[in-house]
Amino acid sequence: MADIHNVTEFIFLGLSSNQEVQRVCFVIFLLLYMAIVLGNLLMVVTVVASRSLGSPMYFFLGYLSFVEICYSSTTAPKLIVDLLAEKKSISVWGCMTQLFFMHFFGGTEIFLLTMMAYDRYVAICKPLHYTSIMNQSVCAVLMGTAWIGGFVHSFAQILLIFPLPFCGPNIIDHYFCDLLPVLKLACSDTFLIGLLIVVNGGTLSVISFVVLLASYGVILFHLRTQSAEGRRKALSTCGSHVTVVMLFFGPCVFIYLRPSDTLPVDKMIAVFYTVITPLLNPLIYSLRNAEVKKAMESLWFRTMKVDEK
Repeated sequence: MADIHNVTEFIFLGLSSNQEVQRVCFVIFLLLYMAIVLGNLLMVVTVVASRSLGSPMYFFLGYLSFVEICYSSTTAPKLIVDLLAEKKSISVWGCMTQLFFMHFFGGTEIFLLTMMAYDRYVAICKPLHYTSIMNQSVCAVLMGTAWIGGFVHSFAQILLIFPLPFCGPNIIDHYFCDLLPVLKLACSDTFLIGLLIVVNGGTLSVISFVVLLASYGVILFHLRTQSAEGRRKALSTCGSHVTVVMLFFGPCVFIYLRPSDTLPVDKMIAVFYTVITPLLNPLIYSLRNAEVKKAMESLWFRTMKVDEK
């Protein structure tokens, strides 16, 4: 390690060099991160505590909210602390750890969103066989596959970038360790590594996105034969998922499915998929889903009754 990593730490340039802007951003991102944790935690507690949300769809939704908390926590706390710090630094080991967990939870979310689309496909296109196909064992296997898939994806990315030599400079024009900004600092030819990173990250995003679009295409085709009420209910549940998919996959495809180069707009896009999307997900699923709203109200009333006693 000492032979190839002469650099022992990296320095972030952050979102802005203006002190006033940084202080304002500190307050904003602190509030946003608290909202992410509380909102997604509320979704997890609601799913776990409510018998009415016992279907596979809500099983996956609870895990999605948990993954969102973990995913945002890989970057947001460090960003918040650095906004008040004079020197925004991270060790090489810390950088690699952040990279691993960010792509681990990000990859897990991609697989999880794909499995949620499969769940909707079975529920709408094969309703009579839904409970037998999507039983507890199948859901557990699908969820385990999502975690394993996320691990394999992230481990492959780390295997590509960790052996690279970093001899200086050590300035990262970003607010966290992402693959392409770190790749630019390596003092060796990184064309092939950059191509493999794009293949790994971009191909995963595109293939999953195409599978999602295909599954919802089949669902829309199948809905033609259903009643107006059936179509409305199905489109309501699917609409929330499609919205989340677009919010998550759009920035990912833009960042990771292009030549291994960085753009000035990358930081703003990164804020969107590391902070804004995890913030919006519980709102999208709760506001557009009557069962979730009812379960949250029931949980609130039960909590208030316990407090009164």
